[in-house]
Amino acid sequence: MAIATINPATGETEREFTADDAATVDHKIGEAQAAFEVLHDTTFAQRAAWMRAAAELVEQEAEATARILVREMGKPLAQARGEVLKCAKNMRFYADHAEGIMADEPLDDPTSVGASRAYASYQPLGVVLAVMPWNYPLWQVVRFAAPALMAGNTGVLKHASNVPQAALYLDTIFERGGFPVGSFRTLLIGAREVKAVIEDPRVQAVTLTGSEPAGRSVASIAGGQVKKSVMELGGSDPFIVLPSADLEAAATTAVKARVQNNGQSCIAAKRFLVHTDVYDAFATLFADKMAALVVGDPMDETTDVGPVATESGRTELAELVDDAVAKGAKVLVGGAPLDGPGWFYPPTVLSELTDDMRIVMEETFGPVASLYRIADRDEAIRIANQTTFGLSSAVWTNDPDEQEFFIRELAAGAVFVNGMTVSYPELPFGGIKDSGFGRELAAEGLREFTNVKTIWRA
Repeated sequence: MAIATINPATGETEREFTADDAATVDHKIGEAQAAFEVLHDTTFAQRAAWMRAAAELVEQEAEATARILVREMGKPLAQARGEVLKCAKNMRFYADHAEGIMADEPLDDPTSVGASRAYASYQPLGVVLAVMPWNYPLWQVVRFAAPALMAGNTGVLKHASNVPQAALYLDTIFERGGFPVGSFRTLLIGAREVKAVIEDPRVQAVTLTGSEPAGRSVASIAGGQVKKSVMELGGSDPFIVLPSADLEAAATTAVKARVQNNGQSCIAAKRFLVHTDVYDAFATLFADKMAALVVGDPMDETTDVGPVATESGRTELAELVDDAVAKGAKVLVGGAPLDGPGWFYPPTVLSELTDDMRIVMEETFGPVASLYRIADRDEAIRIANQTTFGLSSAVWTNDPDEQEFFIRELAAGAVFVNGMTVSYPELPFGGIKDSGFGRELAAEGLREFTNVKTIWRA
């Protein structure tokens, strides 16, 4: 794939970039390694000062940066601004809390192991490769980079080929905040070059956010090198609505949960499992609210849903819908690509789904919702857990017993009760099953790329 900015709202190529050759990649990894030799000996206070300075730059430049995101992957401008500012918030969180999270953890009774003192110490690993997707061009990267740098690691980034301007912005932001030259470097390379970077002895670990096939490939290469990896892959998150729920609030939140980022989010709600007692009322509310969304130019402040980011992505989305319709699914709203320039697909709701439809098991990456009628909570769990994914989930009920049941039984990395899945710096983020392994954010994300070293003193 060419490394280029192709505006998904028009289909036009706006800028093309020359890929880094092998010598350039080698030089950038060398810069990151040299920066690590400096960075890991600095104090948390110094790193925090640099991180806060970088966060301030992100905030100052938010409007221009947001417009880059819109042009490269098509998210509505207001959401792009939100993404940029969320990055700054994450950077400040780790600037404030990294030292405490990384503090040595002493054994309460060291004499039990024959020592005068025994403790666990968290120490950085070195250069970490980040392989990142286009759907949140800044956030996906910063949620790794901020904790990694605060831990004393350095990073090299292989970003998606359709967001090169976002990638190059990230190449400079930490250095402009004061971090040593080379602390975070963007590699303008294609997928085929990733293997060689993982195998480079200077690279100590890898993190990937992306598709399941990409995750399997990268994890297998890292495993072959016995290098640590963290995988955040796809999701087909259930959104369960039960009779005691506030239906108006549930339907309003369901729309936002499905179409955020033009429906292109791993943690977007995709399967809506509604109890038969409230199914008809919810279906009407949900379909009406989806139909009322404004689809159009993502630079327009009044737009709710912009284009799908790539032409191939829209084609894949349409194929899933067409397959379901051909096998008997009912289209409540939408259901076909929009005519005209750009890669627009309307908010769509499908019902009467059967297990032979691809959409039942595969991830829909776009504003398409699958609506299921369920008889009881046991059927909800069966359908919710039947896919190979297990990223996040949401359940709407005001019954305490039902809440505890779903918290216990949902096979996912997170359960949100009477709300929608959102990632927060303060909470760990990640999935199970084919949605990946390892965690980002919170204390767990900071410690993922550290050596947990045991210290024993006589």
